[in-house]
Amino acid sequence: MKISRRTLPFVVLFISLLWGSAFPAIKAIYAEWELLGVAQSSSNRLLLAGVRFSIGGALLLLFARSPLAELRQTSRRQLLAFAVGQTYLQYLLFYTALAVSSAVLGGLLSGTGSIWWLVLAPIMLKTPWPTGKQWALIGLAVTGVVIAVYKPGVGSGKPVLGAVLFCLTTLSGSLGVIALQKVLPTMGAKAATGFGLLIGGVMLILSGVLAWPDILMLFSQKIIFITLYLAGVSAVGFGLWNYLTGVFPVTLLAGYRFLVPVCAVIESSLLVSGEAPGAGIWLGGSLVLLALLALQKTKT
Repeated sequence: MKISRRTLPFVVLFISLLWGSAFPAIKAIYAEWELLGVAQSSSNRLLLAGVRFSIGGALLLLFARSPLAELRQTSRRQLLAFAVGQTYLQYLLFYTALAVSSAVLGGLLSGTGSIWWLVLAPIMLKTPWPTGKQWALIGLAVTGVVIAVYKPGVGSGKPVLGAVLFCLTTLSGSLGVIALQKVLPTMGAKAATGFGLLIGGVMLILSGVLAWPDILMLFSQKIIFITLYLAGVSAVGFGLWNYLTGVFPVTLLAGYRFLVPVCAVIESSLLVSGEAPGAGIWLGGSLVLLALLALQKTKT
């Protein structure tokens, strides 16, 4: 599969639509648990996430060219760092954040990954530091986040706690992508993503050990269907995105990530009942998206 810079925005849009659909899908599982009288404990959420990513990782490895041969050539430490960053820590935080706050707020804050990339890449990958204009735009994006959290709207739960967790989520994901760059020289993106999802998924399942006795109650027929869908979202979305990180500069991809919060906010607004974006989401979100769009047009 060859992707050019001309087709890159359309591929990222497809990935963004997939990732954006995960917000309302997870909220739908939480709503189903509420109907079934299932407690939203951390163990239940960890087990749910672990099953999702283990399936997604196994699916990707089935389609990888020679995953075991590539595994023998790859640093176990770097692969584990990638799995912890992009899967284990990121989704431990993400599932908790969605439990305490709204999908709309989470969708908006998913765009903060681009900010983390611009700050972390120069330190860890020795790419150029952001220019003065880029630092100003980063400040504008942070201002937008503060405004969004101040007036997030109906059904926002605990917006401050949620915002902190969502931002830590994107930080973990960004660190995972940076760790991936150390893995890609010896392992293809498909195999690396598959192992990252599978290892991180198993870690999540083990962390949710207290929920194991209730696994049949946690996974009703509807939840099984949604979980399989989410596993597919993980396999396809991360598989494509991690392939892109091995082909295009991190700074270029960071600019296109503005599509992720756009899709996530729209899909969450349309599909999650009981949530209504407030004035802060609209105003703050506009500032965040404006900053991300401008960052994409600036030179590094």
